[in-house]
Amino acid sequence: MSGGLLGEILLRLLAALALGGALGLERSYHGRPAGFRTHALVGLASGALMLISVYEAEWFHSPGLLRAAVDPTRMAQGLMTGIGFLGAGVIMREGLTVRGLTTAASIWITAGIGILAGIGFYLPALMTTVIALAALSGFRWIERHIKTESYAQLVVSFIADRAPHQDDIIALAKQHGCNVSGLNHRFKREDSIMEYGMTVHSIDRTAFPRLSDTLRKREDVLEFRIALTGD
Repeated sequence: MSGGLLGEILLRLLAALALGGALGLERSYHGRPAGFRTHALVGLASGALMLISVYEAEWFHSPGLLRAAVDPTRMAQGLMTGIGFLGAGVIMREGLTVRGLTTAASIWITAGIGILAGIGFYLPALMTTVIALAALSGFRWIERHIKTESYAQLVVSFIADRAPHQDDIIALAKQHGCNVSGLNHRFKREDSIMEYGMTVHSIDRTAFPRLSDTLRKREDVLEFRIALTGD
């Protein structure tokens, strides 16, 4: 290989590493499991593997007239398929809540940026990085300021002989701006405990804290739990 070709390869690898790392910095800042180093390595690996097909003539020498054609798009397809396994590794379930989907998506786009850098599309790679960073940061602000319906799992335990009717619990939740679905009951005879479980959802962000305050002040409530969840 000539010095100019080696310089171009090094440039592509460094570009893939730097652009992938830029996305990873945003993930690291927000304490996500796949951060700066993971994204940087994903970008570097994608760029390095694309070099195999882009510079096929430099490493594949066939004797005589035999010639094999390497399709760069097949390498890109394989990369985007394989990166799904790494993305799945950062998706975690915490109770009823699923976390890590945004990080998995950022790993996926990092692989795409690495492919762009690997084939020498520096400007599209840079534009994709800037747009992705703007989406990760800007959309976070938008999500905080738009009204979205929040879901939670509510479980309330009462002394059995003082337990209110289920309609009273539903009415209490509605008084605090919550809608109720999936109501279920649990009775522990040995402990004389009646337990109601339900899914509550509301567009009012103060609904769950206000409901929590009300339940905490009731003397007939033994314990309760409000666990935020996804829809």
